[in-house]
Amino acid sequence: MSASDYRELTALTYLLIKSLHMITAIVTILGFVLRFYWMAVKSDMMQLKLTRVLPHIIDTLFLLSGIGLVLLLKLDAFSQPWLLAKFAGLIAYIVLGTIAIKRGPTMQIRVIAFVASLGLFAYIIGVALTKSPASWLVFGYAA
Repeated sequence: MSASDYRELTALTYLLIKSLHMITAIVTILGFVLRFYWMAVKSDMMQLKLTRVLPHIIDTLFLLSGIGLVLLLKLDAFSQPWLLAKFAGLIAYIVLGTIAIKRGPTMQIRVIAFVASLGLFAYIIGVALTKSPASWLVFGYAA
């Protein structure tokens, strides 16, 4: 395999993994919003096996594609503040998401956790786009 072929294969692999990561990010947040709605209206849809299993499959693909990008790009996660911010935001998003959908003791707490989860997801997207822990705030400053 020539160097040119290798670069082309690497670029294609990157595009495939990045596309998978972006698609699963969109599906993850849409599924979260839908499941929160179903929980709020006490829908029987929350009891379906597919509703309980599919989010874990999608989230696993989301996480694995993110790890794949880190490995493919040879990023040192511990020396990239923006990457650490994404991981920290993801952990907080997961914790708040579980409170919003099933662990919150009252509907008021679940709604607050839901709104905070959406805010964290928006923060994570901003970090991904700007490559800065400041996320969307980067756009407020002159470079």
